[in-house]
Amino acid sequence: MAVERHSQDALLVMGRILAPYGVKGWVRVVTFTETPENLLAYSPWYLMLNGHWQEAEVQDGKLHGKGLVVRLAGCEDRDAAAGFSGKDIGVYRSQLPTPQADEYYWSDLVGLQVYTTQDILLGVVDHLIETGANDVLVIRGEREHLVPFVREQVVKSVDLEAGVMRVDWDPDF
Repeated sequence: MAVERHSQDALLVMGRILAPYGVKGWVRVVTFTETPENLLAYSPWYLMLNGHWQEAEVQDGKLHGKGLVVRLAGCEDRDAAAGFSGKDIGVYRSQLPTPQADEYYWSDLVGLQVYTTQDILLGVVDHLIETGANDVLVIRGEREHLVPFVREQVVKSVDLEAGVMRVDWDPDF
C-alpha cells in the first residue's frame, strides 16, 4: 500500500472563500485553522483559479463571526468578489510554523498507515473530521474506521518518518 506524504513545498488548503460580503469587494472566508484569524498571518495566499494556484494578496481582513471577511488586492466590487466564491485558499507548508513536539498538522497525518497495538493494519488515514469534542481520524482500508484522535488513550504513537501510527482500537469496531 503506497503512502503519499506531503513535502515541505506542498500547498495546503487552509480555507475557502464562501461568498461576497457587502458591495466593496470583500469576501466571506471559512478557515480550516484552529483559530480562524491565524489564516490572516500567512502571506501570500494562493487561490485555485481556473485549475491553477495563483498568488493573491490580502489587503485587509478581520474576524467576523466564526470566520473571516477579507479584501483581496484588485477586488473592488461585489461582482469581482462573486468570482471568488467557492475558491480554495492555499498556503505553502513552509509558511506554517514548525509544530511543537507531539503536535501535528492534519496534513501530516493524512497518508499514515494505521496499525492497532496488536499489529493489525486498519488502513491509511484518509482525512480527519472536527467534531468539537475531539478530532476523528477517517481510516480507509478493507473497511472504513472512525477513530478518535485522543492521545495516550487511543493514539499510542505517531512516527512521521516511518509513516506509521499505532492505535489502541478494536479492528472490528
